[in-house]
Amino acid sequence: MGRGSVLMATPLPDRASIVDEAAGRLRDLCDRLVAGPSATAVLEAWCREHGASPGTHLVADIVPCPDRPPSSAQRERLELPRDGLVRYRRVRLTCAGRVLSEAENWYVPSRLTAAMNHLLDTSEVPFGRVVHDLAPARRNLGLRLLPAGRDPATAGPDAPLFAIEALLLRHDGLPLCEVAEIYTGAVLAQG
Repeated sequence: MGRGSVLMATPLPDRASIVDEAAGRLRDLCDRLVAGPSATAVLEAWCREHGASPGTHLVADIVPCPDRPPSSAQRERLELPRDGLVRYRRVRLTCAGRVLSEAENWYVPSRLTAAMNHLLDTSEVPFGRVVHDLAPARRNLGLRLLPAGRDPATAGPDAPLFAIEALLLRHDGLPLCEVAEIYTGAVLAQG
């Protein structure tokens, strides 16, 4: 800078505006997830809007773990006969290398096509994208704000912000799966 030049500093945002912005993004995301047809579709749109590179897709990184049979209440919500088969899948949904959520999924393979079951068994394609052609709808069972979600402005990227439990229903109302999702602070990151 030359002599006599004046450096104009951009004022830093105050703590209250940072907190308000983070809380607003958190509310917006929760509203979208509750109203959206699938978490996959909502998170893919969210990533595009918040700076993920064009062409970046949501990836379901499989978490190796023991099978977790559904509870009797889950079997009832899934409208399963006593001997109906349920598969369990646990994933971390990532976008541009950031873990946005961890999800447990109990799904009914007989209500999916053979190609869909094959993708779920062999790929990192998120469940919502796999079943997209079935025109699913989401019925939310509950949303809980977790401790880090009370102050999202200070939550780290791995901090659990909120949890959602939901059913994903086929166009005729028959349940395809039940999910339990925990969303992390990384969903609020920009860029």
